[in-house]
Parts: sequence; structure tokens; C-alpha cells
Amino acid sequence: MGSNKLATVNTTTDRIITYSEALREALLEEMRSDERVIVIGEDVGVYDGVFKVTKGFLKEFGESRVLDTPISENAIAGAGLGAAIAGLKPVIEIMYMDFINEAADQIVNHVPKVHFMSGGKLKAPLVIRTQFSLGRSTGAQHSQMMASFFMNTPGLFIAVPSTPYDAKGLLKEAIHGEDPVLFIECGELYSTKGPVPTEEYSIPFGLADIKKEGSDVTIVAISNMVLKALSAAETLNKEDGINAEVLDPRTLNPLDKAALVRSLKKTGRVVTVEPAPKTAGVGAEISATLMEEGFDFLDAPVTRVACLDTPAPFSPPLQEAYVPNEKRIIDAVRSIV
Repeated sequence: MGSNKLATVNTTTDRIITYSEALREALLEEMRSDERVIVIGEDVGVYDGVFKVTKGFLKEFGESRVLDTPISENAIAGAGLGAAIAGLKPVIEIMYMDFINEAADQIVNHVPKVHFMSGGKLKAPLVIRTQFSLGRSTGAQHSQMMASFFMNTPGLFIAVPSTPYDAKGLLKEAIHGEDPVLFIECGELYSTKGPVPTEEYSIPFGLADIKKEGSDVTIVAISNMVLKALSAAETLNKEDGINAEVLDPRTLNPLDKAALVRSLKKTGRVVTVEPAPKTAGVGAEISATLMEEGFDFLDAPVTRVACLDTPAPFSPPLQEAYVPNEKRIIDAVRSIV
């Protein structure tokens, strides 16, 4: 995966659309250009999708390519895997990431292994779209971002787009590829806006993006934490004269380790920010990578900013204390600079 070159965004001429519109556009373009692409999931057809990413799809493509399913994540994933092995390119939707573990047998034991266990004879070009709703007061069972669970599953690609541009480019790349992809969206980002080109483009997996150049510290942020990191970087520059670099990995498997080390060489300090509990999280993997491959460039310990190691609270005030915010990022940076 990654044969297509990254398109250049021209923010003065590109359209400004929302994150959800970018996802819809990517999926719509791929379904129109390749009849093998199908959509499977709960309420993706008649209801137009809970988050309206598949709005109008049933009318345009019909029931043979837009399939509403019962509430059974294991069945959705199993149907997607079977369709992929049979030669289709399914994009399945698991409405909330919290329930993806209902399909863990398929997603961990079968989807990423069928190519290896068949001696390369079978492929599973399956895209698993899911979203987490942390920050929207949806409670402990509708808020979890569990990317680190699946980083431990070899053979499964993982994308975590933070902008409309990245959302469209990474989804198109995922559909073009021949590998299974866990595509993790953030409910809090669906209404955010950004520039997206009208021309065809896709973003190779394993290619991090510097959202803001800097020289004093690197903030490695995941998904919706990228926006908070950018806001924190602006405040740090105004109040402390600290020039922070904000790096967005965009994909967690493959992880762009070279980009992480390059940024560390430039700044000497790293803070990771993730919308998930700290223990055994994405930040832990990034920290270990930098210790192994960039230890000599570290001028301070890698500092991790993450959710508390508790279930996500429903109460908005408690949720504010639970989820990483601009102040916690700023405090973490100040502690090592």
C-alpha cells in the first residue's frame, strides 16, 4: 500500500468541506469507479448512515452494493471477510469502536491472517470503518479509542485521520490497497472543516505529516488530539516563546518511525498526546520506538499525555478532567523545555 503520491494542498483554491463530507466523497468516488466496492453495516442504507457518510448510497447503488445488517458486529466483519476473499472490496462499518471487540475473532484471528495462512493465495482487501465518540458525553461504552489493542495485530493496517484532507486521502488509499485496514474516525471531528482538493489524490500509509514546523519540542498527536496540540502550540509560542512542532503519524501501522526520529533530532524533546488511557497506549509504543532508535537525541524523557486509566465518564465536567486538553499539553511541554 502506498503507490500513489501525495497531492499538494493549495489552501487558497481548494474547497473547504467537513470531515464527514470528505469521507463520503472518497467512498462515493471509489464506488462509482469500481463496482467491486460495496458497503456493509448497520443503518448504512435506508437510514443513510448514522453519521450520514453513506447518505444517498442506497438510492444510487442499490441493495446489492449497500447492505443493511442486523446488530451483529461479528456477522458484519465475517460477511466483509467472505466478500473480500471472493473478490469484492468491502467497506464495512462498525458504528462505535467500543463494539468492535464483538468482532474480535474475525478482525484479529481471521482478517489479517488469511493471506499468510493460505500461502499468499487468498487476500482480504477489507476496510473496517469505525469511530469513537470520546468528548461527546456518550458514556463509558460509547467513547473508547482502542487503537493500541490492534497495533498488536500483525497484518492489520491502522489509519487515524485528523483532518478532512487526510480522511479522504487515507480512505481512498485504504480502498485501493489489497490489505485489511482498520480505519478509525473520531465523532468529534465529523463537523470540522478543512481544504480538500477536487483532483484525484490518495495518501500513502506510513507517511507522517508535520502539521506545524517547530524547533524546541515535538508534540506527536493522534486523531482529534492534533487540533488540541496545534492550539497548545500557538499558546506556547505566544506565552513562552516555545516553538513546538506538531507531528501527526496519520497511520499507526505502519508507523512512520523515520519521521519521528527526524523530528526528535531537530527538537530533542517529545510529548505524545492520545485520546485513550495512558497504560500500554500508542504513546508508549512511540516512546519505546524513540528510546530504541533515537536515544542519543533525547534531551529529556518522552512525556505522555493521555486519558486517565479509568472508564470514560458521562458527566461533562468529569469528562473535561478525563480527556487531554490544551492545558495538560502545555504543562507537559513546559515540564521538559
